[in-house]
Amino acid sequence: MSHAPDASAEISLVPPEAWHCSHLYYRFNRRALQGLTPAEQATGCEAFLQALDPQAADAPARLQVSIVSGHKADFGLMLLDGDPLRIDAIHQRLMAGPLGTALEPGYSFVSMTEVSEYVPTVEQYGQRLVAEGEDPQGPGYRAKLKAYEGREVAMRRQRLTPDFPPWPSTCFYPMNKKRDVGENWFLLPVADRQRLMAEHGRTGMTFGGRVTQLITVGLGFDDWEWGVTLWARNPEFLKEIVYRMRFDEASARYAEFGPFYTSYVTTAAGVLDHCRVK
Repeated sequence: MSHAPDASAEISLVPPEAWHCSHLYYRFNRRALQGLTPAEQATGCEAFLQALDPQAADAPARLQVSIVSGHKADFGLMLLDGDPLRIDAIHQRLMAGPLGTALEPGYSFVSMTEVSEYVPTVEQYGQRLVAEGEDPQGPGYRAKLKAYEGREVAMRRQRLTPDFPPWPSTCFYPMNKKRDVGENWFLLPVADRQRLMAEHGRTGMTFGGRVTQLITVGLGFDDWEWGVTLWARNPEFLKEIVYRMRFDEASARYAEFGPFYTSYVTTAAGVLDHCRVK
């Protein structure tokens, strides 16, 4: 079935509100590094630093570099921008640079920021307050609604055009919601899904000040439906929040998880130093 195009819709790679997001993970090929002359390696390191300079004129809006624990990767990048090609240019610049022959891409996840359908609007939050027993004519109701209205603007901005928190530990993993017989998330009534996600959100809020998260959507972009990025003041909190939230029904019954990449925020120079690339 064909549909007439919306003549008012702008033809563009840039979403009206959201940002594109890519998580990229790489290894250094030690044999290839050993094959470079000292001059070639020095030139390659300088190009590496320039490619990953978050202050460069052609850098994406957000660029975070981290050192990855374990053998899955040596370092990871988290990139966000309205233009997906500005993000991909970082990958192309690395692979085309002097160290490109010594870099092995290991994993990537492509997604987009969004405001979840389970984040209540101001009106829905007011309805929830009434359902919880608040008098819609009372001062308590008005105070809570006004406070939420102020927070909702900031929450929406942080979900669509997020800032990175100044915390050293980060973790990324992709996930799906189940479609199994008897456990199909997408066949649940909307009210049930909202209830389960509200429970999940309350658990997450108990980690306020210790862990923050960003959920990006991979639907239509990658093999998994969502990507979860966590940042923590201490890596122990990453373990604690993932463990605690798996007991929520939304996770215990309906979630499927992909590979976990835990890493520690640094600079491009920090990667070269830590990975002994001189």
